[in-house]
Amino acid sequence: MVTVQNLTMRYGNRILFQDINLKLDRNKRYGLIGANGAGKTTFLKILSGEINEYEGEVIIPDAYKVGVLGQNQYAFEDFTIMDAVLYGNKRLYDAIKEKEDLYVNGDFEDDATNNRLAELETICVEEDPTYEYDVNITKILENVGIPAELHQEKMSVLDSADKFKVLLAQVLYPKPDVLFLDEPTNNLDIETISWLEHELQRHEGTMVVISHDRHFLNAVVTNILDVDYQKIREFTGNYDDWYIAANVLAKQQELENAKKLKEKEQLEAFVRRFSANASKAKQATSRQKQLEKLQIEDIKPSSRRDPSIVFKAKRQMGDEALNVIDVCHSYGENEVLKGISFKVNPGEKIALIGGNGVGKTTLMKILMEEMQPSCGGKVQWGATIENSYFPQNTTDIIEGDGTLYDWLRAFDPKRDIAEIRNCLGRMLFSGEQQEKSVVSISGGEKHRMMLSKMMLEGGNFLLLDEPTNHLDLEAIVALGEALHNFDGNVICVSHDRELLDAFATRIIELHGDGTYIDFEGSYEEFAQAKEAGKI
Repeated sequence: MVTVQNLTMRYGNRILFQDINLKLDRNKRYGLIGANGAGKTTFLKILSGEINEYEGEVIIPDAYKVGVLGQNQYAFEDFTIMDAVLYGNKRLYDAIKEKEDLYVNGDFEDDATNNRLAELETICVEEDPTYEYDVNITKILENVGIPAELHQEKMSVLDSADKFKVLLAQVLYPKPDVLFLDEPTNNLDIETISWLEHELQRHEGTMVVISHDRHFLNAVVTNILDVDYQKIREFTGNYDDWYIAANVLAKQQELENAKKLKEKEQLEAFVRRFSANASKAKQATSRQKQLEKLQIEDIKPSSRRDPSIVFKAKRQMGDEALNVIDVCHSYGENEVLKGISFKVNPGEKIALIGGNGVGKTTLMKILMEEMQPSCGGKVQWGATIENSYFPQNTTDIIEGDGTLYDWLRAFDPKRDIAEIRNCLGRMLFSGEQQEKSVVSISGGEKHRMMLSKMMLEGGNFLLLDEPTNHLDLEAIVALGEALHNFDGNVICVSHDRELLDAFATRIIELHGDGTYIDFEGSYEEFAQAKEAGKI
């Protein structure tokens, strides 16, 4: 359905990709992956027609409807929410609006008006044969969390997260033959992401999606397009299949050649753990057979480097970690936290989850004593606890005109210089990059800086609020491993289910009415119990 011929893209003297030839078929869903700056979004914009200055050709038959997820949440401020979604089918939208205008202002004694109304009615029937566009749009909006009572309100009343949900509904409503999605899970809670996965699994056309959500990619895509070595290479399978083939097997071969038995065993354990959360026994057996047949030399190892995230507590904690007693908090009449009480024992790792706006960040700020609970309650930290915090607004906090090295050293001027530079190196900042100005770095780089700070702090209780925002897939996998291996306590807010699966031993889910569920077990066990109606 989409053909790419001899595509080359340059920015000045830099070649993003060269001589790309691909055929993207119907009934295949492609995950577009690559390191930050490799050109993923650029390639998607070329496919969608947003960028047309390149060498080569992109062919999409004119008969196919193309849907592109919009990125400008403020493009439809004067539209009603319903009309913003309807605009996804521009032909139907224009016909309905012109028809409405003619019924109000048209001269029905004029044959031209009546003929035009007949033409518009034909368009409406072609685009909406069952006359149910409003019903279908209402259903999609409710599925993404926009209640029916808001659908006739202007887009301007929504916050940026909900505006993005409307853009998602806009691109899904027309059921396009070719679908291009750049980070569609941004600002979505876990339940909405799960709904989106099921919707996209039913997509019968061609789809190309960029996402840093590993669980989402594994659930949705059938093929991987890997932007690397100035090429875009296709691989059949989901992200885990590609990752194991392109990275782990190649490393395993190196270890076997070097006869490093202990390291080989550790690597095999990593493969098992990496696959376990997404696979049941039957699936794991199937994957193992597939890997045994795979010739390692068929897969060229990725040129990307994984960050090395290691959290080591400087101080051994005692018998008490954290006690939260009857915490309540309201914003005006909106009570977001209602009698939250839980005790955290040493070594527990908690995933704090829930829909947007239920108070997760509020609770984290109360735990860190950045704000006081407005309606009462206590937070009691153990005497031996030294916490380390990753706030949600990291990109606003990391600022100044100093270098990356200077910013880190400011927190502990007595710290050994080599240790600071080594920590930055672990997060893929080379010697030269460490001298970059803080103001010049991207959101993803700021997140890696905050993780560097946490590693240097050596806290025994880690609190992280949406740490995966702006991180690439490799960094998210590394973070999951680091939290899994950490000996201390963790409370982490995230919508990334693979990250939650990697480390969580306990789940606390906050609800919109201020109540909560406190579940002992992994995220996968929590999801199964919830689906079975046991909690």
